[in-house]
Amino acid sequence: MGASPYAFIMEGNYKKLQDRESASRQGNRRCIHRTFFESDLLYFCKGFRACYKKYGSLEALFASAADIWEGIHFFRETMAAGNSGVYTKHIANPSSSSACKRINLALRWLVRREGPVDLGLWESFSPALLFIPLDLHVGRAARYLGILDSTRKANDKKAVISITEKLLTFCPEDPIKYDLALFGLDLPL
Repeated sequence: MGASPYAFIMEGNYKKLQDRESASRQGNRRCIHRTFFESDLLYFCKGFRACYKKYGSLEALFASAADIWEGIHFFRETMAAGNSGVYTKHIANPSSSSACKRINLALRWLVRREGPVDLGLWESFSPALLFIPLDLHVGRAARYLGILDSTRKANDKKAVISITEKLLTFCPEDPIKYDLALFGLDLPL
């Protein structure tokens, strides 16, 4: 992408990337990282271009929504619109029971300014609006500490909301500051 990923996307330089169909025909599915292939990068470039054209920035896209969940929905729909209505497994559906972990994690990095991994690039969002990036480790820790009802087994959207609501009682201005503590907690087996 060179020095400017934005220019790479907006100038259409991504068009040289192979889509899934072409890669399959040629027997050449180039892996970029684990389950993310060249065709997935092409999808994201086309989707980001649609987002930038419609909203100007990803921050503006999320700011146009009533809340984070609606912002995730707008993001998912705009990314699909940029790809002829096709959805990707890499962007969870907030209308389902998905915890939307990857997107909530990305939002944490973009909004928060206080943590060791947080970039704090977005100025128009308060960390108080964020939701916990919920995965297996965070779910187990939250249950162990009584932050999430131990009888609730699913790590889904309802669990994300429940944990975040509890964390808001500890720190209303930045409930997600506890994410790394929950994620890194060494639990007994």
